[in-house]
Amino acid sequence: MNSPTYDLIVIGGGSGGLVCAAGGAGLGAKVALIEKKKLGGDCLNTGCVPSKALIRSAKIIHTLKKAKAYGIKDCHFQFEFSDIMNRVKAIQKQLEPHDSPERFRSLGVDVKFGNYTFKNSHELTNGEETIRGKRIVIATGSSPFVPPIPGCEEHKCLTSDNIWNLTTLPKRLAVIGGGPIGSEMAQAFGRFGSQVTLIDLAHGILPREDADLKDYVQNAFLEDGIQFRFNAQLKKVNHGHSSHVVTFESQGKEETLECDEIFVAVGRKPNMAGLDLEKGGIATDKRGIVINEYCQTSLPHVYACGDVAGPYQFTHFADYQARLILRNALFPGKTKADYRVVPWCTYTDPELARVGLSQTEAKQKNIPHDVFTYDLSDLDRAVCDSEGQGLVKVITHKGKDTLLGLIKHTGRLYSFSVPYKTMKVSFSRPDS
Repeated sequence: MNSPTYDLIVIGGGSGGLVCAAGGAGLGAKVALIEKKKLGGDCLNTGCVPSKALIRSAKIIHTLKKAKAYGIKDCHFQFEFSDIMNRVKAIQKQLEPHDSPERFRSLGVDVKFGNYTFKNSHELTNGEETIRGKRIVIATGSSPFVPPIPGCEEHKCLTSDNIWNLTTLPKRLAVIGGGPIGSEMAQAFGRFGSQVTLIDLAHGILPREDADLKDYVQNAFLEDGIQFRFNAQLKKVNHGHSSHVVTFESQGKEETLECDEIFVAVGRKPNMAGLDLEKGGIATDKRGIVINEYCQTSLPHVYACGDVAGPYQFTHFADYQARLILRNALFPGKTKADYRVVPWCTYTDPELARVGLSQTEAKQKNIPHDVFTYDLSDLDRAVCDSEGQGLVKVITHKGKDTLLGLIKHTGRLYSFSVPYKTMKVSFSRPDS
């Protein structure tokens, strides 16, 4: 029997894969979309959507707790954590139709579920059927990395995959890792009432950000009652019937921490296992699938995007790469990727967001630069909202008006301008 042939086979139903599948079908290509579990990927099921819904509820509780700062004498409220989690699931359910198999089939995409592996450079098989693709896109995403520490097995610890199954608020929560995911969840659970201890090997949270900016976040965490254990090397985890004990070494001394739940957020790993990439002749390294500036793998007709290829792990970044792949795979000529202006945000309170280079990265790259700052305590609107604790940085080439990077640190993004010679940087958003 001849294998059905598609103009485009997309492996992975997350952000990048869905953009490729819908865009390809919209351009008239015959498209197959393969997914192991559920469409929507991390963003809908375990990442952006549930985390931001949870953070919003935590923000409301925090605002109610400090109501006196807004001239409100009495503010009584109560909540059940299970209701918070039910709200998260309801929001996912509301957004689910956008990523449903029915919607994509209505667009003309042949949606297939199951484990498909490379049979050769053009064919994929699930053991029962084989399909052939003129062009193939790998967009299988990433998964939480659980370090090989005794007792730190994923099924006994919480990760960004399974924390959404919680229905009871842990009284004591240990967060392993101070990156964006660990920091966001640490603050959210702290605001719900958990006694949170954040443990990290580094000397502070958010290691990729400028020290003067991340200090704002760290101080906000301290105000929320979060405790830190920095420069701490995790040694082992012991699981009891109703509690757990985390053992770590700090400054040459071994310490223990008893907690009710452990949330591990020390990074993510690309989802490449089970694809038989070697049969397709597709090169990989420790970071994931190797791609060039056109998002092509070691085979010109096979592309990769999103977390499985990097270099950034953001939904909007996967979307950008997917659109670039559609252009390069289905049209004559090729366009190079441009990663100079990738925006990202850590959704702590205050938020820390940027686009382009940070001041630290400009120094590391030995790029001559000027730095201009704007303290939001000077901005009337920010002060009126009691959001004056913030800072904006504009980084330019030395003596020029070309931007290298722009960073804002505030709970809300307001309208303002930073003049520099003939340059005026202006940005606004009505609400956060």
